[in-house]
Amino acid sequence: MLSTLSEKKIHAVRVAIFLAWLLLIVSLFYDPITAIFTQPEHTWSWLADDNIAQSFDPDSCIRVQDQCIALASYPVGTRVFWGMVVPSAIFVVLVLGHEFWRRICPLYFFSQLPRALQMKPLLNIEQNAWLKQNHFYVQFVLFYLGITARILFINALRPAAGMFFILTLLSAASVVALYGGRSWCHYVCPFGMVQTVFTGPKGLLASEAHTAKPYSITQSMCRTVNEQGNEESACVSCKSACMDIDAEQSYWAQLHKPGRNLVQYGYLGLVVGYFSYYWLYAGNMNYYFSGVWSYEPWKAESLLGSGFYIFGSPIAVPKLVAAPLTLGAFAIASYYLCTLIERYYRGVLKQKDPTATAEKSLHRMFSICTFIAFNVFFIYGGRPEINKLPIAVQFAFQAMIAVVSSLWLYQSWGRSAELYQQESVADKQQRMLKKLPVNIDELLEEKALQQLNAGEIGILAKVMPRLVHKPNSRASEVSTFSPLTNQKQPSLEHTLPKTALRRRRDSSSSNKRTDISSSMNTPKTTIRRLP
Repeated sequence: MLSTLSEKKIHAVRVAIFLAWLLLIVSLFYDPITAIFTQPEHTWSWLADDNIAQSFDPDSCIRVQDQCIALASYPVGTRVFWGMVVPSAIFVVLVLGHEFWRRICPLYFFSQLPRALQMKPLLNIEQNAWLKQNHFYVQFVLFYLGITARILFINALRPAAGMFFILTLLSAASVVALYGGRSWCHYVCPFGMVQTVFTGPKGLLASEAHTAKPYSITQSMCRTVNEQGNEESACVSCKSACMDIDAEQSYWAQLHKPGRNLVQYGYLGLVVGYFSYYWLYAGNMNYYFSGVWSYEPWKAESLLGSGFYIFGSPIAVPKLVAAPLTLGAFAIASYYLCTLIERYYRGVLKQKDPTATAEKSLHRMFSICTFIAFNVFFIYGGRPEINKLPIAVQFAFQAMIAVVSSLWLYQSWGRSAELYQQESVADKQQRMLKKLPVNIDELLEEKALQQLNAGEIGILAKVMPRLVHKPNSRASEVSTFSPLTNQKQPSLEHTLPKTALRRRRDSSSSNKRTDISSSMNTPKTTIRRLP
């Protein structure tokens, strides 16, 4: 998997992406070159923009509140970032998992500057109990403010976008200077919240840390290369149940954490509200799909102009108020609607299965919200650039999005904390079962031990040791019911080899028994120890 790519190679990728981002930031302040690529007469350029040529034609121009937008050639920085980079990041997180994105993230790379300078953290994150407990609220509010700023300032105003990116870089480095480790990624970064939403238990093609060998370097955990050229853990334990060590463990541990519901349900509302506002503001969706919003001439007076234009009528609410009001209203509505649906679904599950937990309904509702948010995003996200491609390619892209998201939903739907725990110890249980004086494969008949799933192995691990090592019992009196074949199995006297029976009788008579069943019980939580 991608998590196994060497740190040396990934570091080179990180550096390249970071330098590209720095170049983009510089271009937002000064770019005398790329405007030539957008001129409509330069048909050789993929970035050539027909909207410029049509901007003075009242029949084909892009309109905002029924007024044509006058356009001219422009530097491509904001268009490339919002139309290409951001959609690519969302796609990578859901498909390849957080583990790949976090290893190549340029913001993470810069946030580790204090660490590279061998600066010791000024504070201990363990002493900031409020931030550790409520970081989801912090990340959600910052994300809300960020997309509001996008609409009002940084979508098209290039210097504002450049200052925004610089401020974000400095904030990331400052948080790590305070708390060390990946404290920025875990507790503050708004996109960290987005990663939580789109990763779920795991990305579609992400690795499974809980089934990895003990003491191995998993997923996106902090790592370094020693003098011998070998990779080793550089974890400083800045977060318990760390997403970078084991994403699924972190998912189940934080399922009921304060703000988790708001992140999942509210994010869906923000996605819908963000794209809806373009129609509410301009009075048409052509304004959004054209991509003009990423490079149109920015005017300060527009902030105080009409923020809504609905069915041909302006509404006297300033854009400065209308944008945050719309996003907030959609987020709140989505939160309460999804909460009601989740409670209803919980009741339905209880009727069908009295043993169903609230955790099950919550997880499935989270998964549905992620599925919807991903598909809604890619109906609009990156669409101004995708619409320039042949129609067949556009349909193929949307079909790919539907297939990818459906596969992710199918993968996530059946996950549970119990299954995760079973899988975490299945390998250990399997090895212990092989040590029993019983030929497990002969008992199973239709399956081999290696073919059993984690749940089946867990059942055998609880039952078989107790049967084999049961004191003062006769094997002829012992019979079992196999959950694997739904059939009553013959007594152990008829199935165990003679040598195994002899060992059992000898062990019973001398009272020297080894009950391993306790060591096979599934732990309540599984935390990987780091070297």
